[in-house]
Amino acid sequence: MDRSDSEVSQPPRASYLERVKTVTATIAEAGDKIERERRLPGELLDALHGQGLFRLLLEKRYGGAELNPADFQAIIEEVARHDGSTAWCLCQGNGCAMSASFLDEDVANEIWGDDPAGVLAWGPGASTALEEAEGFRVNAKAAFASGGRHATWIGTHATVVDSSGEPVRNDAGRKVVRTMLLPAAAIEWEDIWHVVGLRGTASDGYVVDDKHVPYRYSLLRDDAEERRTDRPLYLFRQTNLYACGFSGVALGLAQGMLDAFAELATTKVPRYYRNPLSQNAVVQSEFARASIRLNAARTFVQAELDAIWTKVCASGELSVAERMRIRLATTHAIHEAKAAADTIYDAAGSSAIFTSGPFERRFRDLHTVTQQAQGRRAHYETVGAFMLGNPPDLSSV
Repeated sequence: MDRSDSEVSQPPRASYLERVKTVTATIAEAGDKIERERRLPGELLDALHGQGLFRLLLEKRYGGAELNPADFQAIIEEVARHDGSTAWCLCQGNGCAMSASFLDEDVANEIWGDDPAGVLAWGPGASTALEEAEGFRVNAKAAFASGGRHATWIGTHATVVDSSGEPVRNDAGRKVVRTMLLPAAAIEWEDIWHVVGLRGTASDGYVVDDKHVPYRYSLLRDDAEERRTDRPLYLFRQTNLYACGFSGVALGLAQGMLDAFAELATTKVPRYYRNPLSQNAVVQSEFARASIRLNAARTFVQAELDAIWTKVCASGELSVAERMRIRLATTHAIHEAKAAADTIYDAAGSSAIFTSGPFERRFRDLHTVTQQAQGRRAHYETVGAFMLGNPPDLSSV
């Protein structure tokens, strides 16, 4: 992809924010179609791929940008200001692309390097992999495969089993779970994504029925022994980058609502009032407080990600304490974004309820973000317990 000298000279964040600007009109034009068809339409996907926005976390050797976590979050936030489903799919696809660093180079090139539109998606569910010659026999029934309908490859996190169906265990006695990668044509889709918000993510279910997966097309996610690079980004776990990106989705949706309200408030005169909303003292106060809330959450998470990135680059490792800090800051950002958006939704009055307006879809999308695993309030307990000296629960960090 040819780029001007001015863009090449920009810092990575600024360069990719400029790329986002080139697709915002396409995102806006696709909005109703995204909502109606529960997919990202082809013309939008072409624009996103054309700007390399599915490759933000992919290694440079495979044609990726290899951005740091704070830059990644900021770019996802900017996309989410315009559409939550688009930002969500980008976050999911980028997180999955980190798998390239745990695969043989020829396999990673097949999936991403040689295919400019290569996208991997997956979701949780029941999945087993029976060891057989040079690979596995895989069966799975999974769901929540965000962006899977436009992915070229699908993964499933499979418990490896022996011929009797018993789980294979590692030296620590834990079940071995390997992520199996299959061409998208090898799976069967189940249309289950009829939901309140983030409709365009097409986070449907899928079935893998007795498919052979060669060993080379499987990986142990986040396993240091299988990692094929010492680049600092890949010391972070995929969960850490999902947390960064999905908190960016929440921040962007809320910021979009604040921006829309600032425009509305200058012209809307509510019934029984003489002046526009912008002249109402209560509205002024509430808008200021919502802005502070959102900006403070953004500043906190960005500062934490910058500090952790600097430390990881210097030390060559990501500690448990740093993983906890990521979880705390990103969870906080999601819920502060929701609180700010709720304030704006209330202040907009009846203008907020129309599907043709700028509030209703963002409101639904944001509340859907908080229902996903990254938005669980239980994360506060996990981090708080660790901060108070209890053994760490690493299942979500």
